[in-house]
Amino acid sequence: MLAKLMSFLLLGVVRFLTGSQARWYGCPPKAEQRIYFANHQSHADMVLIWAALPEELRSITRPIAAKDYWTKTPFRQWITTAVFNAVYVDRQATPPRAALAAPADGAGVLGDMARAAADADTAMAGGPDPSPEAPPRAPTPEELRAALPPGDPLAPLVRALESGDSIVIFPEGTRGHGDEPQPFKSGLFKLAQMFPHVVLVPAWINNVQRVMPKGEVVPVPILCSVTFGAPIALERGEDRRPFLNRARAAVLALRDI
Repeated sequence: MLAKLMSFLLLGVVRFLTGSQARWYGCPPKAEQRIYFANHQSHADMVLIWAALPEELRSITRPIAAKDYWTKTPFRQWITTAVFNAVYVDRQATPPRAALAAPADGAGVLGDMARAAADADTAMAGGPDPSPEAPPRAPTPEELRAALPPGDPLAPLVRALESGDSIVIFPEGTRGHGDEPQPFKSGLFKLAQMFPHVVLVPAWINNVQRVMPKGEVVPVPILCSVTFGAPIALERGEDRRPFLNRARAAVLALRDI
């Protein structure tokens, strides 16, 4: 009950300060599993995009929260857990590189395992030696998720998506300081590989950095908006950097709408 009351209060405050306008230009608000990915310029981004979603989507959508910042005080931890149902991400984690999910072309740990297993099966059956030119099999989404170490920063996001939730992420990884998003990091690409059925929706958050500038604690009333664009998808065989550049361009294209 307390969390519900705080939710109503927070919605009222956010909408009073920012207007919290949601503009659905590329897709309608729909109760399907989605990954919303947006630009990141303030800790208030998470609050604004949460407030911009319709109530029926807020209940199934979990924003991503930096663990070191949002658990610094008991109140921050309570509000992100009880009100936002946020997914905490440890920005300081450094998982072993060898255990990371394999790229789309099948290279890496999973690709090596698949080739070794296939070679062993062929030899045991008494068949011919496997051709070294045979293209490696790309790992399945299930194999990619299984290969992810528990301490990987993506692990909490994977668990949230496996449970059927939608999530809100900021692929820059840290707050930007210019008019354009910084280059996207690889997390969005890996999630798109692991969950090809989840709809990827770009979003542009406008003006929120003026409401809560970095280092300030008192918000300033400024009209803000969140513009949602047309979904994108990871194409078959598409490499990491072209996909991330295309995703960033989809977010940036919403800036002037």
